[in-house]
Amino acid sequence: MLTKSQVEHVALLARLYLDDEEKERYTTQLTKILEYARNLDELNTSDVPPTAHVLPLQNVFRQDVVGPHLPAEEAIGNSPEQEDGFFKVPRVL
Repeated sequence: MLTKSQVEHVALLARLYLDDEEKERYTTQLTKILEYARNLDELNTSDVPPTAHVLPLQNVFRQDVVGPHLPAEEAIGNSPEQEDGFFKVPRVL
């Protein structure tokens, strides 16, 4: 069971102000959540393979191959500003 001081510590870390009523309520609610999560320890997962993701996703990127490219004039042709064959952007620093 969580103590009120543990809830106060978590609230401090999260920079939350909790009044006494909220501290009591969250102590009860968080204790129930942690007790429910402990039920997962009772599950037999010996036949469950470890997974990095729940869905069988694959890399959907195309192969990186050299191909034809745009001429520089065409690449910067639609840019709002250009100078000496380069994109001109506002200074950052």
